[in-house]
Amino acid sequence: MGKSVNIKKGDTVKVIAGKDKGAEGKVIQVLREEQRVIVEGVNRIKRHTKVVNQGGRDGSTGGIITAEASIHVSNVMLLEDGATTRIGFRRDQVTKRRPDGSTYEAERSVRISRKTGKEI
Repeated sequence: MGKSVNIKKGDTVKVIAGKDKGAEGKVIQVLREEQRVIVEGVNRIKRHTKVVNQGGRDGSTGGIITAEASIHVSNVMLLEDGATTRIGFRRDQVTKRRPDGSTYEAERSVRISRKTGKEI
């Protein structure tokens, strides 16, 4: 099993360290094994690609492609209502329903804001 990362895909985060410090963006991808995230518009790199003619129509054109590279999860912080916050967890009692219609009590883990205590 991979290491746990509290940031999820689709979260809005603020970069708190590195060359893009202060930048805000949406998380495009979470790489759990490497503990890294790819954030929209942050840590952009230029990759020089060759023209590949193999594969007929599938051949790629050459040139310089600008794409986002991953940054470590410790360098980003979750944004909630425009302010940064740490992430906590709370176990909530919920009533779940089985396919046959019967119900049962279970616990569900929810992410909460450490600053406000509200559910994220």
